[in-house]
Amino acid sequence: MTDSLDLTDVLAIDDAVTRSTGSAQFGVTAAGYLPKPFTRLLAEKIALAQQVIDPDLDLSSGSVVRKLLEIASLEDARTWAALGAAYDDCFVTSATGRALSDLGAELGIARPFRCATGSVTLTVSGAVPTSVAPVTIPRGARLTTSGGHRVALASTVVLNVGTTSVAAPVVSVDPGEAGNLDPTHDDGAGGHPQKLDRWETADVKLTALLEADDVAGLAPDASATGTGLVRIQHTAALTGGEVPWDDAPYRALLLRAPRGLWSVDAIAATVALVPGVRQVAVRDGWGGLDLSQSIFGDFDFIERLFAAERDIASPYFVRVLVAPTDAAIWDGPGGLRAAVETAVRDVRPVGIFPEVVEADQVYVAVQADVVTRGLTLPTGSPATVNANPAAVALKARLVDRLHGVVDGLALGEPVRVAAVLHALMSEPGVTDVVHLRLVRYPREVDRMGSTMDVDATPQVLGRDENLTLSGDQIAVLVDRPDLVVVR
Repeated sequence: MTDSLDLTDVLAIDDAVTRSTGSAQFGVTAAGYLPKPFTRLLAEKIALAQQVIDPDLDLSSGSVVRKLLEIASLEDARTWAALGAAYDDCFVTSATGRALSDLGAELGIARPFRCATGSVTLTVSGAVPTSVAPVTIPRGARLTTSGGHRVALASTVVLNVGTTSVAAPVVSVDPGEAGNLDPTHDDGAGGHPQKLDRWETADVKLTALLEADDVAGLAPDASATGTGLVRIQHTAALTGGEVPWDDAPYRALLLRAPRGLWSVDAIAATVALVPGVRQVAVRDGWGGLDLSQSIFGDFDFIERLFAAERDIASPYFVRVLVAPTDAAIWDGPGGLRAAVETAVRDVRPVGIFPEVVEADQVYVAVQADVVTRGLTLPTGSPATVNANPAAVALKARLVDRLHGVVDGLALGEPVRVAAVLHALMSEPGVTDVVHLRLVRYPREVDRMGSTMDVDATPQVLGRDENLTLSGDQIAVLVDRPDLVVVR
């Protein structure tokens, strides 16, 4: 055994072991905080024990000293991990949970809440007239209450001749607990201001249905009084409005947030939180390159300027390009344009006026043959197979996956065939996808693909051809499960 060592000798040996094992590479480094792993901690303690006590010390797996060193190394590893978590919680890029919320509060952006969800039952009084069958109520169609709450359909609803009732998912337009609508809530005067019982007449997606004589029952008064063709039955409360955003979208919001007042980023961050906004881009031609000008990229830098010199006597405008959600109503005193203009009023610089413009929405559907395995499907013609409830449910799940791809696209981002194919192939039971094509609608259409302009002809893109968009356009998925054929 070696002679007993004082504290100075132990620290000197520990320093030598630290340098020889490369421990300086751990902790706070240029690449962030790197915690020391358990195996390295144990190896260092074993080396230190051999230096301090005896090189021939029994440190086999069954020895008492080895067990003590393992226990100490485990506790040290937990301490390193806790220090790493504390270090990560100091930055927006790596913080989680409460720490991320605290960082957001310091930036003045509290963690937003989700939109409440639920379902209503749409009941047909009598039978759908054959002259208008099927009646299609598109995704995003707005419902309301006597108290003025804003709710939208979360999926397209089709009412056929033989349909009596359909359970339709709905989502609140406004986030937070205010969207947890309880149909049994009593205002004290016998009324139920939170009960969904009428359609929003200002919604342009319902204009054609509201104007049709055979389906005039979609008018709000008719539905509320129970005399209309399509009646809304709201019996269960909407839930989930009290749940805050997950870390991933909240972190993305904070990373986009400005670190100063009165800037382009401040306007974009403010508009992004307005209910009904899907994507936003602020274009400041004088503050940077204006890519939308026709002369950009087609002139000599020495001979021409990017734009004409600003007239200091004229107002300064920035363009706020807004892509609305399916449930948004653009025009009107309570529309999205007015809400955005109100939101940017306090963050715009003095003397600078934002011009709020709606993004050009390009509607796209997916046409494909889906080969399945393991699903209980009948034999027979394609029509018989696709009419089976299992096939209908499969196509509904595939449409939801497509929404996950298209709804997450930014302004100007193309719809890629590869992303669509990956989404379809990720569905359990799907073994192959063939004859995949993207279908583009050149003019505005409803969410079932019926054109509002009879001259608008859908364009079927070529094989493996992506849908490319310009900077002021955004893709919107058309719910067309009939274009997906299950085989």
